[in-house]
This record gives sequence, C-alpha cells and structure tokens, in this order.
Amino acid sequence: MTETRPTLSHFIRIASARSAVCLGLGLAALAGCHKASAPVSPAASAPAAAPTPAPTANLTADPLAIDLGQSVVLNWRTTDAISVVIDGIGPVNVNGTQTVSPSTSTNFHLVAKGDGGTAEANVRVTVRVPVAPVAPAEAAPTVADMGSEEIFHQNVPDIFFDYDSYELRPDGQTAATKAASYLAAHPDIKIVIGGYCDDRGSAEYNLALGENRANSAKTALVNGGIAASRIRVVSYGKEKQFCTDETEACWQQNRRAQFSLDR
Repeated sequence: MTETRPTLSHFIRIASARSAVCLGLGLAALAGCHKASAPVSPAASAPAAAPTPAPTANLTADPLAIDLGQSVVLNWRTTDAISVVIDGIGPVNVNGTQTVSPSTSTNFHLVAKGDGGTAEANVRVTVRVPVAPVAPAEAAPTVADMGSEEIFHQNVPDIFFDYDSYELRPDGQTAATKAASYLAAHPDIKIVIGGYCDDRGSAEYNLALGENRANSAKTALVNGGIAASRIRVVSYGKEKQFCTDETEACWQQNRRAQFSLDR
C-alpha cells in the first residue's frame, strides 16, 4: 500500500481553519465582557418645557382731571392675560378703551389673570365738584345800607299831635304803621325819636310833654314789630322850633315826634 504524504495546500487549509476558530472564540469572549446597555427613555432625551409667562397690565386715563358732568377715556393694555376685570365696570376685553363719567373722584383698579399669575394696574381720575359760594360776613351797615335821609323820611314820616296831647291821632297811627314796615325791611337801621312842642307853656312842662310824644311814637313802632333796642328817644320841649309864627298852622308844625337816623 502506498503512503500518501500531506501536501502544502493541505497544511494551509488546516491553518486557516484554526485561525477562524480562534477568531470566533475571541469575539465571543469579548462580547461576554460587556454588560447590555439600558434603553434610553424618550422623555429623558426631550428638552425641558419653558415656564408660562406672567401677565402684564397697564391702565391710563385721559384726562386725569375733569369737571363734574364731563367724561374721561380709560385705555388698558395687557399681555398673557386670559381675563381682565376693572372695578366699577366689570369684565372687559384684554385690551380696549371705554368712556366713563364718574360723579366723584375715582380710583380705577384693573386685575388681569392668566396661566402665569395675576397683574394689577391703577389710575385715579379727579372730579372737580363746584362748591357753593359762601356768603361774605356781614359788614357794619353803611350810609348806603341805611338809605339816604330823603328816602328815610319819605318812608318814616313825622307824627303830629294835637295841642297839649301825646296821643296818636289816626293820621299818626297811619304814619307809625308805614314807618314800622320800612324799618322791618331794613333791620340794620336804628333811629332817634325827638319829641317837640310849640312855644306855649313852661320849658319844664314842654320837656315832659315832648318826652311823652316821643315815647308814644316809640310804642307804636314796637307794637308794629320793631325791637325797642333799635329806638332811642329824646325830648327837645320848646327849645327847637320848626316855625316861629304865632299861628295855629305854625304851632302844629312844632307839635311832633320826628324820626332821624341814629348814626
């Protein structure tokens, strides 16, 4: 039997097979040395969400001051707001204007709300309310307030008397009523009543008679509603004469109660 010797190609095939086996064993060993990696979560790899912005608010008024009965325009602007409320007006759009006519000075307050929080804004409108004029303090009566002597005597006529009498005649009562009406309408006026007599009789008797005549006129005014504190009396008797003729007409002119402004 003939012995077959291995050829060179036979040895090459054997060497290649051994190399392949060793390479496979090496890769298997390398793979066994590493642990399996955990799968990556999609949420972990996503970027962080941005925070919700807070709302902003601005409120203005034009003009800021008005007279009572006038109007003012409110103007507001907000960002990132869902709802907006103005005190005294109620819910409004997130941006807008509105005309209002406040009757008193008012502080308008705005509240804007959104997902990011709350914002507030304020504006004050001043309303000028007219003030009733205050009457000036009464000054002391002047000559103009008291009237002229002519106007005074037209409305406050003298009262005349019969001889040796101090009783008021009907015409005297009429004169006293007219005088009281004028004096009531002019409460600042104070008066002096002078009692006069004609030249018959003694000086002493006529002084007393003149005083009685002045007091009779005063009583008539007081009865007509004039305060006694506004009236002063004085008697001139027969010392001052309006007429010097010795006639009844002249004597009548001297028998009187004369009214004068007490300045």
